[in-house]
Amino acid sequence: MSRTTHAYAAPDLSALAKSLKRELEARADKPGHVELLNMLTRAVGFRNYQHFKASRAAEDRLARPVVIEPEPPVDFRRVELAARCFAGTNVLVRWPGKLNQQQLALWVMWSYLPAGVDLGEKDVNAVLMRHNGFGDHVLLRRELVNMGLLSRTRDCRLYRRVEKRPPPEARELIRLVTTAGSRKSRE
Repeated sequence: MSRTTHAYAAPDLSALAKSLKRELEARADKPGHVELLNMLTRAVGFRNYQHFKASRAAEDRLARPVVIEPEPPVDFRRVELAARCFAGTNVLVRWPGKLNQQQLALWVMWSYLPAGVDLGEKDVNAVLMRHNGFGDHVLLRRELVNMGLLSRTRDCRLYRRVEKRPPPEARELIRLVTTAGSRKSRE
């Protein structure tokens, strides 16, 4: 078993020695390893060794720089191909033939489902039928579950949208389709 080393510093060595002397004199028997660790950490202001370790781990986490990965660029060709399946509306008029386009289309369907709400199967079907032009809302519901964008109870009575951040292409397609749908409704 590997051991994690922890830096230990006592601001006043004399106070440390006095504290240890008091704790050792109060005991009738010899302290064990863990008891000695607790004594040492109490002498420098911690409740016990676990408190000392937790505070050091927190300091290490705070000292580490936060690395924010740059987001990959949007593949507009892929977005355009998936957008064709919506034919300039907010309705999926045909099921895409390629898996990567299907996944993007499912993100759009995911965006139509309300966040943080338990929905019955009929409610999910109603949302999917409203934005489905090829007549297979069951396929959409099943694929949303398979892709991990929609969760359901074991008895399939309740569904809930799984909150995730869509990938860049999906966000762009959602923006395109929803603006196209709102433009069509105004005309």
